[in-house]
Amino acid sequence: MKHEIASCLADIKQAIDEINTFLPEKKNFFEFKQDIKTKRAIERNIEIIGEAVNRILKADSNYPITNARRIVDTRNRISHGYDSVTEDIIWGIVVKEIPSLDKEISSLLDSF
Repeated sequence: MKHEIASCLADIKQAIDEINTFLPEKKNFFEFKQDIKTKRAIERNIEIIGEAVNRILKADSNYPITNARRIVDTRNRISHGYDSVTEDIIWGIVVKEIPSLDKEISSLLDSF
């Protein structure tokens, strides 16, 4: 179980790193809106993050990831309610949620 959690945490970290490389240099929302490939790549990585968190919760329902349920719900919304996900929502996740999640995941990985 511990190995599975470590593997999922590594997947989350990789997805976060990819999101950060896909973003425009200055994190410009208007550039982001115009780049369909970047939008889809970031959405896919958010889905990966959500699925990895879901697997962690199945292995240990009390694993300490802040907003774990919201992360999984966001993954489900992107996958199944794709028509209700706007650029504003994705951008908000990228600039508000991903930086703190990155720090948290890095810290959890350091504990292994």
